[in-house]
This record gives sequence, structure tokens and C-alpha cells, in this order.
Amino acid sequence: MRWKGRQQSTNVEDRRGAGGGGRPVMVRGGCGTIVVLLLVAFVFKVNPLQLLETANQVAPPSAPTTTQADPDDEVGAFVRTLKRDAEEVWSGIFADYGKRYQPSRLVLYSGYTQIPGGMANAATGPFYLPADRTVYLDTSFFAEMQNRMNAGGDFAYAYVLAHEIGHHVQHLLGYTERVHGQQGRVSKAEYNRLSVRLELQADFLAGVWAHHAEERWQILEPGDIEEAMSAANAIGDDRLQKQAQGRIVPDAFTHGTSEQRMRWFVKGLRSGRLEDGDTFSIPYEQL
Repeated sequence: MRWKGRQQSTNVEDRRGAGGGGRPVMVRGGCGTIVVLLLVAFVFKVNPLQLLETANQVAPPSAPTTTQADPDDEVGAFVRTLKRDAEEVWSGIFADYGKRYQPSRLVLYSGYTQIPGGMANAATGPFYLPADRTVYLDTSFFAEMQNRMNAGGDFAYAYVLAHEIGHHVQHLLGYTERVHGQQGRVSKAEYNRLSVRLELQADFLAGVWAHHAEERWQILEPGDIEEAMSAANAIGDDRLQKQAQGRIVPDAFTHGTSEQRMRWFVKGLRSGRLEDGDTFSIPYEQL
């Protein structure tokens, strides 16, 4: 993936401390991330605050530390560049529809960090919190993707970040509240189906970002699409359930199957148009 040499976002807060530089694939010492919890949080995040409350029982939190950007921090430069790319792409798309895009914040952290109402733990994986319009990312997740999930590569990491920023886009467009507002009003199975619709749409929006980023900056190199497909395939509900419990329970899906996640990303990549990603108007069986 071609990402170097472009502007970097200023809407990024780095709480990783004095260290933490290196390439996006570097393993950060002392992380100790429990991969099962990480994947469950990333793929089955029913309620991030509940997951964070559980995670905080594992170890005491430390106070967050904000530092200036390190010019030798390649992972930070990578994330900041992608964040700026997303801001430019989504500002242009929103303008085409007569809307104004309001960028999300992005917090980089290591181990633990404070969020509204609690603490975030590295075991929760990347997530978007609508309450403060912020994406939270412990960058050691990139190493987990490569070493534990066999889904590494710059464009695979870009897909993960673009998916979370896609949740911010959904929040601005009203889809997030549309789904979260149904919690407690519909059955668990029906709420899970709404969650699948929301997550597949976020995959579509990640593809939309990639479509426009390629048009603007020619970011794609040979093998990049395969990297994203490997990442989407690795975090499908069916695959994770099979790995974790040896069987598949469709009513417990919250993000969609591996095939669905790959297909909706590719659909966004090919289309580039918001109107082609309305996962809420399609019969569930046809998603």
C-alpha cells in the first residue's frame, strides 16, 4: 500500500507513552493480549462499555499519557496518514450529498486508556465509541492480526481502521442510533441481525473509502486487496464461532459471515457510492 508522503491528521491523540514506535507489524513487548477476548470484542461487540468493565477486572488501570508525535514512529505516521486520507475522502463524499463531514477523533494507546464511563483495555481490540465520536486503537492489534490471525499487511490494517471510521460515518448518518435504539425493544436474535446489518455496512463503507483513496492517490499495490480479504475472512462470525466452540450458531452472529464481510467490502470498493450500501433495505437472507 502506498501511504508515505501525504499529510497526516491532527485529530489523533497519542497516549502510548514515550516508546511504541516501529513498523505497523512490530510486536510490542509486554502486551499479553488474550487473543480470544480481543477477537470477541472486535467481532462480537454488543456493548463496548460492558466489555471494558469486564476487562478492567483483569488488571488495574494506569493513567493515560499524552505525548507529541515521534518523527521516528512509523506506526503512528501510518495511522495518522490513513486518518487524514479518511477525512479528505469523507469530506468530499459528504459534500457531494450536500452534507458537512465532521471528523472523528482517534486515540492511540498501549495497554489501558480512559474513555467516557470507564477504561479501555487492549483486549477489547479497536472500537468506535459514539458517545465521544472517537476510534480507540491499541496498535499492538496489528501484530495480533499478523501473528495470530495470519492477516497482516498495511492494507489489512487500513481495512480495520477504515471499518471503525465507517462506524463514525454511520453515526453521522443516523444508522447507529437506529440500531442501538432497538436494544431491549426487540429480541436478542433480532437485535443481532440489526447488528449484522450495521457491521456489514461498515465493511461496505471501508470499501467506499478505498475506492476514493485509490482514485485520489493510487494507494493500491499488488496483493493489497488480498490482504484486506484475508482480514475480513479471518473475522467472520462463522469462522470465529467454529474456532471457538466447534459449531456455528447463526442467531448469535453480530458481524456477518466471512463471505459476507468480504463481499460487502468489495462491493463498496467497486461502487464508491453511499446509496449502494443500504444493508437495512435488503431482506436479511440476501445480505
